Amino acid sequence: MPETRPLPALPRAFSRRHTLETLGALGALGSLALLGCGGGEDDATGTTTGSSTSGSSGSGTATETGASCSVVPEETAGPYPADGSTASSRTYNVLALAGIVRSDIRTSIGATAQALGVPLAVEITLTSTTQDCAALEGYAIYLWHCTADGNYSVYTTQSVNDNQLRGVQATDANGKVSFTTIVPGCYSGRVPHMHLEVYRSLATATAAANKLRTTQLAFPPETMATIYNSSGLYSASIRNFNSISLASDNIFSDGYDLEMTTMSGNATDGYTAAITISIAT
Repeated sequence: MPETRPLPALPRAFSRRHTLETLGALGALGSLALLGCGGGEDDATGTTTGSSTSGSSGSGTATETGASCSVVPEETAGPYPADGSTASSRTYNVLALAGIVRSDIRTSIGATAQALGVPLAVEITLTSTTQDCAALEGYAIYLWHCTADGNYSVYTTQSVNDNQLRGVQATDANGKVSFTTIVPGCYSGRVPHMHLEVYRSLATATAAANKLRTTQLAFPPETMATIYNSSGLYSASIRNFNSISLASDNIFSDGYDLEMTTMSGNATDGYTAAITISIAT
């Protein structure tokens, strides 16, 4: 099934909340399904210094009285979450599958064929804005993203057994999870990105109704350009990538500092993308 693509990016003057309100008005016309991965809602961002909380759009910094960090923006899960919610007129739930808790998400559960793409390790550290940015141990993170050619598993084949590039990991004592995957492709209307949901524990990471936060990860454009231009697996991504920017993307156009990963590596050995995100808990 061809992948539904998002509407063209709205001007920067539109906030994520305004975007949702506008799309809500179009819902009766069936336009929401055309959104692709766009149109998220942005909750107020909280910054903590010691035990105090105030509004902020900046990234966390250290202070004399304690650590400072900001709540990662709430974003849309898009039309392909497969988390038990109804999306794209389908209700799929890979979170209910035995084996979904895994670090290597390049294959479907029980399969051997790996998704093709440049190897990528994704390292996510989860911290709390209400606990002096302390690491959160035992929380669960569900990560999913598109293939090198821009398609999402489950929905493309309409089969929950096709679940590559989706997986769940529990945070360790340092609040960290690691996923082994591939660099995502860039499809029309969106910059390269990944989706994730945060849950209180593995036990609650069984359906979207239990999630604490939904957000997206962005990637440095210069690094992504290098990857796309050096691998034939991403030939379809180059034109799409050159037609959009973080400034025109309908999710990241109003800010992406708290969602931008740091990347290192090379095409031969693969890349690593690391980020620390915070929630208010």
